[in-house]
Amino acid sequence: MSALTHDKVINAFKKLGKLLANSTDILENTIYSAENSNAWFTTENIKKSLNSFAEMLNEDDVDHWFQSIKFSSSPKKVGLILAGNIPMVGFHDVLCVLATGNIALIKLSSSDDKLIKAVLSELIKLEPTLENYIEYVERLKDFDAVIATGSNNSSRYFDYYFSKVPNIIRKNRNSVAVLDGTETKEDIQNLGADIFDYFGLGCRNVSKIYFPEGYDIANFYEGIESHQPIINHFKYNNNYDYNKSIYLVNAAKHFDNGFLLLKEDESLTSPLAVLYYEEYKNLSDVEVKLAEKAENIQCVITKSPLHTSTFTFGQSQHPKLWDYADNVNTIEFLNGLK
Repeated sequence: MSALTHDKVINAFKKLGKLLANSTDILENTIYSAENSNAWFTTENIKKSLNSFAEMLNEDDVDHWFQSIKFSSSPKKVGLILAGNIPMVGFHDVLCVLATGNIALIKLSSSDDKLIKAVLSELIKLEPTLENYIEYVERLKDFDAVIATGSNNSSRYFDYYFSKVPNIIRKNRNSVAVLDGTETKEDIQNLGADIFDYFGLGCRNVSKIYFPEGYDIANFYEGIESHQPIINHFKYNNNYDYNKSIYLVNAAKHFDNGFLLLKEDESLTSPLAVLYYEEYKNLSDVEVKLAEKAENIQCVITKSPLHTSTFTFGQSQHPKLWDYADNVNTIEFLNGLK
């Protein structure tokens, strides 16, 4: 196997960041093909994801991230079962495996089987040695460790099947927002990105919101009005119409602005085109609820001073390299493989 070094990977990641930031033209055919294969993967959302990874792979952040990374002298084969709910959602796991000098055995999702391949092809052009560290598989075998992302149902299968090797098994998660009533219209507009980016299909998308008692819902709806064009997407519109009809038939209390339904519910996981909400008396009550549901929460978006890690409005879909899914440090896991 050709020698891959720590410095070669660092330089390749930096070059990839610049490539994604300065031009997506080289991926134009792949973007077109991905959109034709999956109607949720619009050109706008694919480019949004590519730009997010370009931001993530800026030179300063790459240097900072690699300070915590040990480069393996004896590469392990790490099986990756990737999700496909939003474009490129599994790419960070691939980056982590390559950053640690291990071999990525990649099981792509059928919903996202073109974009990651295309981007990794460009990465290999930047550092040809990486070709020996990337393998696409239909079924995992001969692996030393596994990182698998799926639903709560599939996670039970993963837990059983991969129990004899080191593993990270990811389940369904959702993100929440906490408002305190002092938000500006711009704050709420930015929160709209946390709700509507990628049609709300990602675990970093807000599916539940906590309002202070007496909050005027009209202020919230006014703030997100700029996101109204989302209703023009036929699959999103179908979900909106379906859930609206269910609430009307069942006479369920809800709010409606023509493209997002608000329904009071204690659950974190709302249907597509629906946002669940609860009211609270004081922030300490919210913190208790967040602590109780911590294992099911990916991100908390707020400007309130909470005793937990939070994102500012509009930033949930712009994670840093060290913002790990499920708050499980993927690099520490990979560094610890024997």
